[in-house]
Amino acid sequence: MKLEFSLPSEAKGWKWDGKGKKYNSRTLFDYINGAAELYLAYRFQNLAVRRFEKPGQPPIVVEVYEMASAEDAYGVFSFERQDEDAGMGQGSEFGGGLLRFWKGKYFVTIYAEGESPEVESAIISLGRELARSIRVSGSAPKVVSYLPDEKAGLIEKSVRYLRNHILLNQRFYISNQNILKLSGETEAALAQYLRGKQKPHLLLIRYLSEKKAEEALQSFKKVYMPEAKEKGFLQTEDRKWTMAKRKKEFILIIFGAADLGDADELIRAAEVRIKEKGR
Repeated sequence: MKLEFSLPSEAKGWKWDGKGKKYNSRTLFDYINGAAELYLAYRFQNLAVRRFEKPGQPPIVVEVYEMASAEDAYGVFSFERQDEDAGMGQGSEFGGGLLRFWKGKYFVTIYAEGESPEVESAIISLGRELARSIRVSGSAPKVVSYLPDEKAGLIEKSVRYLRNHILLNQRFYISNQNILKLSGETEAALAQYLRGKQKPHLLLIRYLSEKKAEEALQSFKKVYMPEAKEKGFLQTEDRKWTMAKRKKEFILIIFGAADLGDADELIRAAEVRIKEKGR
């Protein structure tokens, strides 16, 4: 692993134990057998791990995941994001003793193996030093920029960048089958919006061509909302609305809207963003 950052050796009295470990795509399962699939789905490359110790205090573990691109690093970060921003890297969060952030093609987690009044300050210090040392930044996936923003009610922490239908189902279940034809050639963004008392989901997927997008749309309608036929919208058993539409090479789908007007408004807002941002 060619390091493009500097792993600190000390913070707030916690010192590196000198036993840095490295893992690649073949050995990642040896380190995190239960979660390796998530990182591999976002094109994981390498992992560097350091452990920091201080007498009478819980050890701190620093994990630096090198992904194939900044988009992938953002994707891993977005997949489980839920806490408030910690003010480092290009996106971060800190909660429950766990610090997570991304910058450039790197995704970082720092956590303590226990609790103490001092350990959280040391975690933040380590994170800030590491984030500063990563000199190359990157861009979030462009497909995320097509999501309507806070003016439309976007819940920022709900945004997920997804690369396959398995990841999509873990965040919003649609079908065991890949009915939206997601692949390595597609990109998807999923987000929730605050609309009155409801929080509908907007799923936005970009395909390589308009033809592929249309094929995926028809596949989705046939399996998920066959009663809708050509209308493109349907009221489900919970009396909420699902709406699906193609815009150029994009598919836009609303799940769980309180009324049809709300669903249509979010779809139109996404269409405006696509036009504004350019393809």
